[in-house]
Amino acid sequence: MDKRNYAFGKINYILLVVGLVIVVIGLFIMSGPGTTEEAFNPDIFSSRRIDVAPMVCLAGFVFIVFGILFRGREEKNDNQPENN
Repeated sequence: MDKRNYAFGKINYILLVVGLVIVVIGLFIMSGPGTTEEAFNPDIFSSRRIDVAPMVCLAGFVFIVFGILFRGREEKNDNQPENN
């Protein structure tokens, strides 16, 4: 089968998907009921929503950038002569 020169390899796509899952988990942690005019909900100021969830999302975005910039091992091409 013919190997083509794609911008990303299989590992890059796996890293991108893992980073995307981490971001979605962070957004899920950040979600919850809000405050209405009738009732104040102090849970909107919890450390889970203000501290933990943004750090999880940030870690996911850093992981996505790493997945984009990651360069796998170069496969040795038999058609190119070696420099000796």
